[in-house]
Amino acid sequence: MVGRKAAQRIRSLHRYLGVFLGIQFLMWTLSGLYFSWTNIDEIHGDHFKREVIPVQFKDLKLGVIPKEKEITSLQLRELANEPYYWINNKELIHAETGVVKNSITEEEALVIASKYIKQELKVTGIVKIESVGKHHEYRGRPLPAFVINYDHPDRLKAYISIKDGVFQRVRHKSWRWFDFLWMTHTMDYQGRDDFNTLTLRVFSLLGLITVLSGFVLWIISSPSIRKLKKNAVKLYKK
Repeated sequence: MVGRKAAQRIRSLHRYLGVFLGIQFLMWTLSGLYFSWTNIDEIHGDHFKREVIPVQFKDLKLGVIPKEKEITSLQLRELANEPYYWINNKELIHAETGVVKNSITEEEALVIASKYIKQELKVTGIVKIESVGKHHEYRGRPLPAFVINYDHPDRLKAYISIKDGVFQRVRHKSWRWFDFLWMTHTMDYQGRDDFNTLTLRVFSLLGLITVLSGFVLWIISSPSIRKLKKNAVKLYKK
């Protein structure tokens, strides 16, 4: 039988842990509800995109690439209706003229974006970014990049990398909410996707202790359990 002082200590531990962990438990619940009630395709911004029809190029030759260049990887890409070879994941060469392209222009970025974003969405501006913070919505993606802003209540933005002209991502209000709640859910306040952070481990262990202390309190304070114990003692004495 647990003594009165021990029971009081368990109650105090349970109460203070509940207060301390309550906000995080609430965030886990809210984020879980948000994740289960949202469509992941909409979070990715697919409802803002149009079907991309590949451009067909004919009679392209590899002879435009300098013979002395060592090639470890080669891709054919279409940028603003023009064919380019993406060589060794670092260099663009026009597939017809052999001209090296160091970066795309704003005009080319707008043409590229128009192939992915629905036509009814109007562009309000385009800016160049060369660096982003660790919490930026474009974190972890190729830089520099062009950010194209659209006239939409969800503050829609499209990102296109300048070096290779690839349409990278769209970002909008629902995605930003998802990103924030995902951060609170994983408790990875840096990159969002690390499930092995010390903070998450500590809170998980404390949560387990809180639950177990609640079970202990129920056992030591339940009239039914006490009655069963008394009956067991009587049977044992007989």
